[in-house]
Amino acid sequence: MELNQAMQIFETLEGSKHTQQFNTLMERAIIYSRIRVDWYYAELNEQLELDYDRTVAHDEFISSCAVLSQKMKETGEDSKWRFAIGQDRKSIGDFACLLNAVIGIRAR
Repeated sequence: MELNQAMQIFETLEGSKHTQQFNTLMERAIIYSRIRVDWYYAELNEQLELDYDRTVAHDEFISSCAVLSQKMKETGEDSKWRFAIGQDRKSIGDFACLLNAVIGIRAR
């Protein structure tokens, strides 16, 4: 997924009436991407210590994607974004990092 597509998806999500679920998804995206960056810069022994937290944060982000997508579908909102991010864990994790980048760009 490219940053532009993530920006488009972000706009779709941001426009959802399911504000609580959107906020949860964004919080979990930020937490996961922060742990992923920390893991990248960590020494091997520190990476091993971060592995569990990273997996839990990843699982929580994936879960929040499913919840928001389902809520949006139930209320007739466009939930095609969930299909666009795919089922591959790595791709979904990349999407979390892209959302974090979108927030960083918008905050300038």
